[in-house]
Amino acid sequence: MLRTVTSLSLSGSAKGSLTRSPAALTTTRKISRSHPAFQGKAQISTASLSEDELKSLQVDRNRLMNDIHHTCQWGTGKRWGSQTTETGMSRLALSDTDKQARDWFVQTTKSLGCSVTVDAMGNTFAIRPGRHEAPPTCAGSHLDTQPTGGRYDGILGIHAGIEMLKVLQDHNLETEYPVGVVNWTNEEGARFPISMVASGVWAEEISLERAHNLGEVGGGTATMKSELERIGYLGSVPASHRSMPIAAHFELHIEQGPILEAEKQKIGVVQGVQAYKWFTIDVAGRDAHTGTTPFSARADAMLTAARLIAHSHRVAAKHSALASTGVLTLSPGSVNTIPGNVRFSLDIRSPVDATVEAVEAQLRKDFAAIASGGNADDPSFPQTSKHKLAVDWTTDTTSAAVNFHPDCIAAVRAAAGSVLGDEGLVRDMVSGAGHDSVYASRRCPTSMIFVPCRNGVSHNPEEHTSPEDCAIGAEVLMHSVLRYDQLRAQRERR
Repeated sequence: MLRTVTSLSLSGSAKGSLTRSPAALTTTRKISRSHPAFQGKAQISTASLSEDELKSLQVDRNRLMNDIHHTCQWGTGKRWGSQTTETGMSRLALSDTDKQARDWFVQTTKSLGCSVTVDAMGNTFAIRPGRHEAPPTCAGSHLDTQPTGGRYDGILGIHAGIEMLKVLQDHNLETEYPVGVVNWTNEEGARFPISMVASGVWAEEISLERAHNLGEVGGGTATMKSELERIGYLGSVPASHRSMPIAAHFELHIEQGPILEAEKQKIGVVQGVQAYKWFTIDVAGRDAHTGTTPFSARADAMLTAARLIAHSHRVAAKHSALASTGVLTLSPGSVNTIPGNVRFSLDIRSPVDATVEAVEAQLRKDFAAIASGGNADDPSFPQTSKHKLAVDWTTDTTSAAVNFHPDCIAAVRAAAGSVLGDEGLVRDMVSGAGHDSVYASRRCPTSMIFVPCRNGVSHNPEEHTSPEDCAIGAEVLMHSVLRYDQLRAQRERR
């Protein structure tokens, strides 16, 4: 439907209201709207907002927190406190509870005037139209959690995006270009073991076939494709930036570390993401009886794996990098049988690509030496057995260091300054964790916004960010998106 409207003043006493002088609101224009949320309403262009008017836009903190906790009924995890909301989350990707949260996301964004598109990886794009047809500026994150996760990792970013849409509707604000919210599938990699896999497919960095064939961890028979089909989120649109282009991507996220809280700061302006590699390490020895096999005759895969894991920490520390093991399985798994096979994960991280490569190279050399009976890990370790074991490496994920786009970083920095009014509460940061913004940045300008989390704890039921900090982060996200929309309009006019 095409109609002509004249902008009208916004007024009101509620938090976040705008008041504009009638003389400033005489522009007549044509806008295209067919959704009931927009019918019969005059629109004010965000491009025409002054700095003071933009600064006055605020989120509704109570509404934001109520929405977050409402959706946490789907996949509620371990209780850690006495309050209703003091629980963790266990909402694995493509589970029944993930479907319930996804359904809420779709219904809510549609009610706010968005068109919703689901692609072949289940990535869900809720797009609110703007004055001009063009790729949208998006807020993106994820609704899936770790098995013992919290209520804010990913979840805050999605809800902050939805709150942005609600504020725009509250004030009848019309962006120059479409804006939206993206729920990326299986960001955590907890159920299907490639993190950020669906944004990786969208960026054409991971093949659709590989992603669809990923099997769930823990010995189940489900694949990503079978679960997408089962819960009704196997979309017909190709999972590709070519089919669903994005003009820019902003992501609000809890820091997942202790720096902001320790420094009493409120916003981290994220410059980029450190490099990391994930590996699966298989150690092959020989099963044997614990009571009848002397040390000299053992090929103990568990003992060797323990040495390898401890050595990875030493080597990483020497290079000012990080190394971690979060998954370990062994067989045959009997109290009185020496394990003959052990498999463990290895996660290596550093802000510098070359450092990750150097740690990997050193560990490949040392692991082989240790498995062959050497003591590259510890010269004092007693060499009680001369049996050699085999060590095999499988590279699961490679993510190069990422530098975010200066335009998006500038938008976040300006938004943070506007919202907080104190540069001392803002700092530049590099993300130690991977996020969907890593892959988004390969195909569009991107940046991230960090807010503090209590004690730096994440991937834990006790993960917590205060309502005040959630609202500040959501406000900075909204202002960043709107500032980028204004930037696009300015450049179009040149």
